Amino acid sequence: MNDGPAGHVARSTFRPYSETTPERPLRTYLRTSDGVRIDSVYDPARLVYESRRPPSRDLVFVVAHGFTGDADRPHLRRIAAGLTRYGAVVTFSFRGHGASGGRSTVGDREVLDLEAAAGWARRLGHTRVVTVGFSMGGSVVLRHAALHGGVDAVVSVSSPARWYYRGTAPMRRLHWLVLRPAGRLVGRYGFRTRIHHRDWDPVPLPPVDAAARIAPAPLLVVHGDRDGYFPLDHPRMLAEAAGDHGELWLEPGMGHAEHATTAGLLDRIGDWALARAG
Repeated sequence: MNDGPAGHVARSTFRPYSETTPERPLRTYLRTSDGVRIDSVYDPARLVYESRRPPSRDLVFVVAHGFTGDADRPHLRRIAAGLTRYGAVVTFSFRGHGASGGRSTVGDREVLDLEAAAGWARRLGHTRVVTVGFSMGGSVVLRHAALHGGVDAVVSVSSPARWYYRGTAPMRRLHWLVLRPAGRLVGRYGFRTRIHHRDWDPVPLPPVDAAARIAPAPLLVVHGDRDGYFPLDHPRMLAEAAGDHGELWLEPGMGHAEHATTAGLLDRIGDWALARAG
């Protein structure tokens, strides 16, 4: 693993599908605009001979994981492997997660982590960037597109539409984990997630308000009808806010986020991205 500064990444000579394209994943630390080191992985697209079409040469998916995930979790590696059938993939660990530095702000300053990863993808030569986020990461891709732009399409899976939701038992447990000192200890030692002790100040732009600001980039909202965290009014609010630039997929039998995302759903997301990202 390269532990060098962000400037080293910016001077990389790798170009996807050129003579210098790496044959195996790249791994490095990126530096965010507020100085946090972010553990990041680049997986080049792979040609699968039984596929209906070859992967795109210029498309990259930047994948934002859910709370308590990280770049090495098996479910995130499975997501990355599925999407490499359609383009290259950048995964990373949010601040406070896995090998990244800092402490989690549970979706607030994580937009800076995503911006660093998307910037790396562009420096590696990709001209089309699609952000794909799950749960907390689903809210981050919405806010990132609204606040930073620079993406060609957005896919938000199992995202909340509004903050401070406590209407389900899993969300009440999550609030305990984030807000209580004992919960933060469980997060640190049980889930490898270091959580900031300070409350949001100011409160970040809500996901539903961010969805209304993403246009003209297309937005795909994906949600399971058996999601135990957020009921169906959340994805419906997001899609309605996006208007004509939004599309809603309510998935029968699907639960929550990465763990519930099947290979078939990943294929459909890949096809959607190829068709909609410019």
